Amino acid sequence: MPSQPSTHDTTPVVVAARRTPIGTAGRALAHLRVEDLAAPVLATLADDVRRLAGDTQRAGAGATSEAMREVVVDDVVLGSSQGPDGALARVAALQAGLGDGVPGMTVDRQCAGGLAAVTTAAAMVASGQATVVLAGGVESASTAPPGRARFAPDNHGDPDMGVAAETVAREAGISRERQDAYAARSHARAVDAQRAGRFDDEIVAVADLHADERPRSITAERLARLPAAFVPGGTVTAGNSCGVNDGAAAVAVVPEWWRARYDVPGLRLRGMGTAGVDPARCGLGFVPATQLALLRAGVTADDLGSIEVVEAFAGQMLAGVDALGIDESRACPDGGALALGHPWGASGAVVLVRLFTRMVRQRTLEPGRPYAAAAVAAGGGQGVAVVVEPVGVR
Repeated sequence: MPSQPSTHDTTPVVVAARRTPIGTAGRALAHLRVEDLAAPVLATLADDVRRLAGDTQRAGAGATSEAMREVVVDDVVLGSSQGPDGALARVAALQAGLGDGVPGMTVDRQCAGGLAAVTTAAAMVASGQATVVLAGGVESASTAPPGRARFAPDNHGDPDMGVAAETVAREAGISRERQDAYAARSHARAVDAQRAGRFDDEIVAVADLHADERPRSITAERLARLPAAFVPGGTVTAGNSCGVNDGAAAVAVVPEWWRARYDVPGLRLRGMGTAGVDPARCGLGFVPATQLALLRAGVTADDLGSIEVVEAFAGQMLAGVDALGIDESRACPDGGALALGHPWGASGAVVLVRLFTRMVRQRTLEPGRPYAAAAVAAGGGQGVAVVVEPVGVR
């Protein structure tokens, strides 16, 4: 084992990342509650962390597996937008077998909850409050209560997400043709990645489901036949919008000194940003959040080899990357939520898992562009983003 670095660098780093397959609401994962989805991911992550550190490094050669779980994981943070009342993260941590000594905190930033949980964990690690935190999100649209909570007070208006997406697409001049073409490409990329096995190493099988249910071969011409879904005569349709889905995703966040001590690769969280926008244009929330993350990271959009954005709607996605000055071809290289699905509170963590797989597991890095970003917009006009860089990847 390499010697511990002389400096106690608490810069947060992601060293493991996992997710469930993303299920379509009402189908393979419909019978599972949120804790049933989150627990297998947390248990697998805990195993990943112990494997990275070595079974005897932190707990001693004679420690039981239960005791080692309590020692290795310091806290669990999970985002969820429509989960049940109660301490979801704590329930999931206990169900995962992490031990009575591992607490849990549940956060709600709607669709941005999964990534907000990661930034919360990063702050805990950076401040020295914790060494190993499992963070992410989970959603079971199948078991969620009907309806939705309000995103904004009456004096701000409270548009449905689809209506807000229409506003964003119209004001940004994103045509129906461009939206359909982007949605078709998202599916094509996801189908190709699925067939090539590029999702396999990140997925934890649940309820005999081993692969995402939603990706399918579809053309822009077929999508063009679909009617407007939210506004008569509009451009946003069921085909260029995300699905309603079930799933969970999480990552293990540790300080840089821990990563260096065990000489493992990871993604350094170089910059983070959280921002708000007009609730009527909520799909643009990831734009100022990404700008803030880039500023804090000390890099520009041109330095990003790729960006993973939760594709709630093709129109809002395209409007946002245009506003950031990022070529749409650099967005979601293996497809995004339009193809994979959008398990609301989990999706912000899903995009970070995707970055980890591509940059750390598969070592797919673009020369001259060493950074990447994960970002998500949320109801009420919010956004969360992180800028990452690979470290220890050889």
